[in-house]
Amino acid sequence: MKKVLLVAVCVMLAGCEYTVPLVKTPEIEIDKSVVGLWERSRNGGQTERLLILPLGKHEYMVSYPAGSKDAMFARGCLWSGSDIPLVQLDWFGTAQAGLPDNDRTFQFATYKVEGDRVSVRLLNADVVKKDITTSADLAKSIITNRAKPNLFKEAMVFTKVKK
Repeated sequence: MKKVLLVAVCVMLAGCEYTVPLVKTPEIEIDKSVVGLWERSRNGGQTERLLILPLGKHEYMVSYPAGSKDAMFARGCLWSGSDIPLVQLDWFGTAQAGLPDNDRTFQFATYKVEGDRVSVRLLNADVVKKDITTSADLAKSIITNRAKPNLFKEAMVFTKVKK
């Protein structure tokens, strides 16, 4: 099981390919419908948890896979530069006090909440190239490519954990 979690963390970190943010100062209020503890079952019966907490009116604190010794932590905020709602994640550390070893800490995702399920799709760096060096160019690339069906990777679907 440890190997499965490590692989999941590596897959998630592989998306941390951007050095520039879309949002420098969070101004959009968080979407409270995503706040909470979410989980999904992986192949082999393993469960991964995603914890999203409010970190004020305009930011989230995200942990994935939450509750594991390999958990990662990010600050998240919303971006509204197009008709696609995006969450900007800035991964800053791990549960074992690990810090990023380079400046590629940003990841971007779209999401959709339907009842007690949330579908999360990560931005595809094969479409929006990771060598972009300014926030304006990053936003322009996302907007230019928004109609491409492969703009985002395959969905990860989580179910809300009931109290």
